[in-house]
Amino acid sequence: MSAALAEGGDRRRPIVIGVLSDTHGHLYPKVKETLEGVDHIIHAGDVGSAHVLTELKAIAPVTAVRGNCDLEAWAQNVPTEAELEVGGVRILVGHIAGRLRDRRARVPGALHPSAVRAVVTGHTHRVEIEERDGVLHLNPGSAGPQRFGRPRTVARLSITPRPEGQKHDQGGVSTRVEVEIAIVSGD
Repeated sequence: MSAALAEGGDRRRPIVIGVLSDTHGHLYPKVKETLEGVDHIIHAGDVGSAHVLTELKAIAPVTAVRGNCDLEAWAQNVPTEAELEVGGVRILVGHIAGRLRDRRARVPGALHPSAVRAVVTGHTHRVEIEERDGVLHLNPGSAGPQRFGRPRTVARLSITPRPEGQKHDQGGVSTRVEVEIAIVSGD
C-alpha cells in the first residue's frame, strides 16, 4: 500500500487508481507499463483469466469484478460488483452499467457524505466519461485485444483531498476526482 493510501500518508499527493476493463485474458506489456506507479487498480470485468489478476496484483492492490465472459472456475470467487473507498471517495464497480442501476438507486444521493462519487463499468469497449447528479460515470474502454476499430485504452483516476481550510465544492465535497484516458498503442 502506498503512503498516499496508508493512514497518515501524504494527503497532498493525489491517489492514482489505474482503471481498466475487458482484457479478455490479455495483459499487454504497454498496458502494464501504463499502470506502473498507480496506488490501486480497478478491473471492471471480462478479465479473461486468473493470470491477468496475478500480473495486476504485482503492480498494485486490485479490486476486480467478474464480467459476462468470465465463466470459468477461477472467476467464481470474483464478485459481480464491488464497492471501495479510496481517499474518502466511494467507488461502485460493475461490468454492465444497466445492472448497477438498482444498486445505485439504493445508495444515498450524491450530496450525502457517504454517497458513491464514482461508478466504474466496462462491457462496451467504448470510453465513456460523464458526470450525472454529482457522480462520475467512467467506462475505461478496453485494455484487451482491439475490437470494433477502437484503440486499446486505460484510465487513470486521480483523487486529491483538498487541504484543510480550503473551501469545499458545492454540496460540501472536499475531495477532487479527475480522470484521464491513455490510448495504449502497440503490444
